[in-house]
Amino acid sequence: MPTRRGLLDCVERYAAAAPLADARMVPAGTLDVPIGSPAWPHPARPRPGTGRVPADDVRAAVVLQEDAGLPAAVEWVVERTPSLGAAAREAGLLATEFPLLVVDDPVELMLPAGVRLYVVGAEDPALPHYQHLLETAFAPHHTGPDHADPDPEDLEGPSDARAGVLRERVASGRTVVMVALEDGEPVGVGSHHPVDVDGTEITEITGVASSPRRRGRGVGAGLASALVAQARETADMVFLTAGDDDVARVYERVGFAWLGSTGVAARPPHG
Repeated sequence: MPTRRGLLDCVERYAAAAPLADARMVPAGTLDVPIGSPAWPHPARPRPGTGRVPADDVRAAVVLQEDAGLPAAVEWVVERTPSLGAAAREAGLLATEFPLLVVDDPVELMLPAGVRLYVVGAEDPALPHYQHLLETAFAPHHTGPDHADPDPEDLEGPSDARAGVLRERVASGRTVVMVALEDGEPVGVGSHHPVDVDGTEITEITGVASSPRRRGRGVGAGLASALVAQARETADMVFLTAGDDDVARVYERVGFAWLGSTGVAARPPHG
């Protein structure tokens, strides 16, 4: 496996290549801003190899995004562009760091009895519902005393435009969605997004979540393990950004290793 520096280079090259099929790239100083459909936005990122990013470049990127109807968002590899967090905060964004992990020594974990997995097809009528679960991590509109799962009929799905983009991405192989079912109901979802980077396939796992009622049974870890196995059938590198240190430790159980940190900056709530 490449050195840590080489792996961080791979993450940056993946991030630069991932938006190209969806958006045109507009420079904002040291940042590249993908301008495309609001149904599937990509964050602005520092150009690979960029050292220092001034706050004015972040402000310029935000203007481009908001003029295009896109959310103000910047992401970066902290170890490669350490100045960007302070620049984002100076520009009025809320900046946070999250664990960045890469598959090192994958471990196959079994799912609980009665839970089965399948890869979702582009024509599956439930795909918009699975997309909603990917984006909300099974969050109910309200939490009752028994923390029951929400009724699928009560959940809002993604917009028609976003559902259409997702179907196209699944059909073209640019997004792979996997769902875990128990008694016909989804109890876990996850996805990954393969990109050809200079002849090497790299993929990012996103949105792995399990039903609150099934947590602690190993559904999430088993699903992550299955996603890694499926992704590694064609990908040379698999990575992800974890929501926090506790989640990162779950991924370590399935063979991920800590690589660094992902910086994420966005408008503060009600900002």
